[in-house]
Amino acid sequence: MELKKLNLSSSPSPHPTPLRGMDSDDKRRRRRRCCLVVAAVLIGLVLLLSVLGATVFKARRPITTVNSVALRNTDIAFDALRMNVRFNVTLDASITVKNPNKVGFKFENSSAFLEYRGQEVGQAPIPAGQIGPGQTLPMNLTLTVMADRFLANSRAVISDLISGSIPLSTRTRISGKVTVLFIKVHVVSYASCNLNISVSTRSISNSDCTYKTSL
Repeated sequence: MELKKLNLSSSPSPHPTPLRGMDSDDKRRRRRRCCLVVAAVLIGLVLLLSVLGATVFKARRPITTVNSVALRNTDIAFDALRMNVRFNVTLDASITVKNPNKVGFKFENSSAFLEYRGQEVGQAPIPAGQIGPGQTLPMNLTLTVMADRFLANSRAVISDLISGSIPLSTRTRISGKVTVLFIKVHVVSYASCNLNISVSTRSISNSDCTYKTSL
């Protein structure tokens, strides 16, 4: 009796499993998920930085305050017969500049001015510097009246000397920048004081100061 050999080898399937196609689909899905995650993280960072920039790190104006103005040297004389005027005055001004920002405030070379009836008659330099976050920087300034400029308006000077009071004003301007989230913001702080010098007592009779800031 003749035995037939059975072919046990598996015959190829008429529909092969698409393994390569499935792998490529999985890779595309993973790449898509990664792109979505990265995009969501970037959007979240942008929103976070925007909120911080509009609240915590919002650029604020520095505040300049004039604490006191005092006379150091006073030499005032008026000869009515000869119409001769001598006026030598030095003022000491104590000011503070406060930086309310959460970042440092870097200011450039600035100046304080002394004026008589709108005419500049004295100036004091304010060297460039930096104020840390939330810190206050004190400054002591010396303003000396330049006699030639002051006496240029001789009629007004003589009239004020006769009245017994010399009106002067100080003006301080400090300009600088604060860097908020890699963006530089220009800020300026102003302070001005109007004061009167009594000819008889050689002292400041009254003063009135105002402050202004701008971005």
